[in-house]
Amino acid sequence: MKYLQKLGKSLMLPVACLPICGILMGIGYALCPATMQGGEITGFVNLLGFFLVKAGGALIDNMAVLFVIGVGVGMSDDHDGTAGLAALASWLMITNLLSTGTVTTMMPSIAENANKTLAFNKIANPFIGILAGVIGASCYNKFKSTKLPDWLSFFSGKRCVALISGVVSIVASAVLLFVWPVVFGALIAVGQGIVGLGPVGAGIYAFLNRLLIPTGLHHALNNVFWFDTIGLGDLSHFWAGDTSADVTWSLGMYMSGFFPCMMFGIPGAALAMVQTAKKGKEKVAIGLVASAAVCAFVCGVTEPFEFGFMFLAPLLYVIYALLYGVFTVIVTVLGFRAGFSFSAGATDLIFSASLPAAQNTWMILPLGIAAFVVFYLVFRFAIVKFDLKTPGREDDDLEEEKKAVLSNSNFTEVAAIILEGLGGKANVTSLDNCITRLRMEIKDYTLVDEKKIKSAGVAGVMRPGKNAIQVIVGTKVQFVADEMKKML
Repeated sequence: MKYLQKLGKSLMLPVACLPICGILMGIGYALCPATMQGGEITGFVNLLGFFLVKAGGALIDNMAVLFVIGVGVGMSDDHDGTAGLAALASWLMITNLLSTGTVTTMMPSIAENANKTLAFNKIANPFIGILAGVIGASCYNKFKSTKLPDWLSFFSGKRCVALISGVVSIVASAVLLFVWPVVFGALIAVGQGIVGLGPVGAGIYAFLNRLLIPTGLHHALNNVFWFDTIGLGDLSHFWAGDTSADVTWSLGMYMSGFFPCMMFGIPGAALAMVQTAKKGKEKVAIGLVASAAVCAFVCGVTEPFEFGFMFLAPLLYVIYALLYGVFTVIVTVLGFRAGFSFSAGATDLIFSASLPAAQNTWMILPLGIAAFVVFYLVFRFAIVKFDLKTPGREDDDLEEEKKAVLSNSNFTEVAAIILEGLGGKANVTSLDNCITRLRMEIKDYTLVDEKKIKSAGVAGVMRPGKNAIQVIVGTKVQFVADEMKKML
């Protein structure tokens, strides 16, 4: 869990880049419907809309690359850019080795299997981005101080990190070459199995769609339900102007349930997160989740919200996915039908309302109000009941720690005393810091002298694990950390 929370925090920076891009795309689609529906793009307003869509898409479409660098740097011991470079090298290696052209050349039989080909078409996804980031950071943490023989000394230390990341990525690619299409194909089979379950099947699909977002495997199910992989194609038929009379299912049933959840449910959940944030951290929570909620409402870009908490509070993310399933069943039964060509935001709702398959679109208001209230109440209850670490509730951000005042302003001296109390630099295996604390991993906990550490004038010492120790310094922790890093 601690590792997942660290991963979640490392995603905060790249996630923070996404909301404004989603909003730009929503405005762009409104100004230039042709970017969504197709057709000629002429005139200043349409060209401006096209420009905004492309500006926003520059990051939204390359979200996985942002995660590569964010996780690589964020998960490294000292947030060094070398780890980001190693992560990028890993990403390029994996996505190139597992590109459709490469794998079909090495294994021609893959080209004969539509599902396997589709799996590798979707290999450049956020999951692979996070995996590459973890590989880059792990290789940096493990090999950043490696000393090679004199004839290879140029590649010693940090210079060898990207090389080792490349080797590890080759191994990871070899494993994924066989595992990825099997998992992808299994999910397609699951999708085929729930097609005949009516509204319940639509709910199961919506639940799995959200649950699989972190892995990128939701594409497998999307291709079953939205496109013509098995003769279904809910999305393609909807936008082609067909109606339920032209197909064998209630057209739009695999898209409609997302609208109340994305447009209204996410703002409700965001409000719950803001209100449950720790005192003094409300503005931090608002800065992240409010903009993400606007982004979800306008154009249905949900990743800024979802990646903001899915690793910090995995249980809450499962609950979030379940709510999508429940609302999809309700929406399907009540007969609300709308479609999207991009995602289930207000922009797509407006444009799809005029299509023949659209039904009872006015119901978005009562359904939306219900989604807002339910998401708000469920999120608020779960966050408080289980003390979940959503944005603004992280342990690092305690207000009393921010008020802690270091009694000695000589940061070099403070760092030296703390290091001595930790048993010397040979006993420290890693050093990191958050807003108020030094975080160390040590070899031998018996060598730690808490009394000595406290003599440096720090606010407190905590031991969250046998080989983990945290020193509460206060808001000047960065200066102490910098001095300790020099000594180490």
